Amino acid sequence: MSNLLLIFLGGGFGSLARFGISELVRTNFKSSFPVATLCSNVLSCIILALTVVYVNGKEEGNPAFRTLVVVGFCGGFSTFSTFSYETVELMRSGNMLLAIANILISVSVCIVLIWFLAKQAV
Repeated sequence: MSNLLLIFLGGGFGSLARFGISELVRTNFKSSFPVATLCSNVLSCIILALTVVYVNGKEEGNPAFRTLVVVGFCGGFSTFSTFSYETVELMRSGNMLLAIANILISVSVCIVLIWFLAKQAV
């Protein structure tokens, strides 16, 4: 299967998952903090790291699976642009502490997850 089709399919499913997380959080949590974006980005980092570990753990690897999941699904599921927009909106609305917390939590948790999970692949 071509890489473009794999990325298209993975990205579509990732975007649908992102929408599902947003709806789930919106209906169950009332908060000024962007919980849905944090959840999507953290879950995407976990999926990405575990996929890299799985694919790198196989002798023959599976570049098609890696393309589908890492580039396609995780690309559609995670959202740096929404994270950035929500952080700016928190700043504009005077919630500077929440904006700083969003930056620190999102970046540090996602990087630590990738580091911790993906170090198994090395």
